[in-house]
Amino acid sequence: MIYITGDLHGEIERLESKAVKKLKKGDTLIVCGDFGFVWDGSEREKKVLKKLGKQKYRILFVAGCHDNYDLLESYPTIELCGGQVRQISGNLYELLRGEVYEIDGKTVFAFGGGTSDDEHLREEGVTWWKNEMPDDTEYERAIQNLAAHHNEIDYIVTHDMSTSMKQFINIKENDNEVEKIHAFLNALSKNVKFGYWFFGKYHQDKQIPPRYYAMFRNVILAPGQEVKKKKSAH
Repeated sequence: MIYITGDLHGEIERLESKAVKKLKKGDTLIVCGDFGFVWDGSEREKKVLKKLGKQKYRILFVAGCHDNYDLLESYPTIELCGGQVRQISGNLYELLRGEVYEIDGKTVFAFGGGTSDDEHLREEGVTWWKNEMPDDTEYERAIQNLAAHHNEIDYIVTHDMSTSMKQFINIKENDNEVEKIHAFLNALSKNVKFGYWFFGKYHQDKQIPPRYYAMFRNVILAPGQEVKKKKSAH
């Protein structure tokens, strides 16, 4: 089964919650950006990543605005579930921008990254990376992969969100700057037939009917899945 949660920011306690502990072997937890456990490359961090990679369930994440892109790009790229990923450790992977995956019979389109609201307070290459914004190759890859699936996807997982959704999550009125990524996500919402869309940047747990989910601390079973019932003993 596929489960979804929001920004973790390297908080290991979030992955020790009751909701996460219920996950079983074969389950998948998808994080909507700002994973935060790939940050400083320290020995302590490597131990944590090794521990996460040994979980019985699989952890997948898209990159956000508080992830070390230089470190992420140092990990090997392999194929998983029909798309390219970076294997961080064992059962822990980064979903790459523009890729489409098939997980438990569902198609998942991933497009991490976004704009940092606090960029002016951070240092490039130390606490902020310009690659948080997609490049032309990643946009083109996304368009091609979506077209290969006839622009029909079960789940869209992003960090940032289209400008059309901001009014529903109480974003300040002066936050109306439209970057290329927002224009792309706007087009995505209009041109792709999708089941549900999950995004994490805005640190809210809120369903925006009928198909959008702002994610943060909650861990939810992605809707539209058939829950497997235990066989009763006779």
